[in-house]
Amino acid sequence: MWPLILCSIIAVAIFFERLWTLQERRVIPPDLSRRVWQLVETGKVSDKVITALEQNSPMGRLLATGLNHHHRPREVLRERLEDAGRHVVHDLERFLNTLGTIAGIAPLLGLLGTVTGIIKAFNAISAGGMGDPRLLSAGISEALVTTAAGLCVAIPAQIAFRYLRGRVDRVVVQMEKDATSFVDALETRASLKASA
Repeated sequence: MWPLILCSIIAVAIFFERLWTLQERRVIPPDLSRRVWQLVETGKVSDKVITALEQNSPMGRLLATGLNHHHRPREVLRERLEDAGRHVVHDLERFLNTLGTIAGIAPLLGLLGTVTGIIKAFNAISAGGMGDPRLLSAGISEALVTTAAGLCVAIPAQIAFRYLRGRVDRVVVQMEKDATSFVDALETRASLKASA
């Protein structure tokens, strides 16, 4: 039971930490792309602005990468953004593998408790015979409690894992759209400057 209690505490902590961290307004602040674009248009982009943007949010890290490499060819810029995007996604998925592992091992821990409970029940039978049902009931009780506890940890952990994975996927898709729009706008601006 102690490993199951520890797993449940870790799962709850991960769920609430990721729920807080993956809020859309924290990952993709409202109007961030528009504000960055205004800085680009007015020529107010500096190293200080880019550094502040990197520390702002995951989306800010992507936009800062785009600004750092905006003078490079589109292929190189996209490659740099994809590389930065992989790092951002890795940070967004932090602890999700642990939560998925807890969802997977909790039933196995419950099954392990079931096996040890049945072993105790059979040991009670071999030691005292079938005459005293109290000896048998302790092992059966342990078996049933650990099975139920394993499922009670695993089911919510699996639901939390799937929910958080879906939230990460939605945020990543939105970030990809915003980054692509930003790259397109930078390219359009560069081609207009070149033709002027």
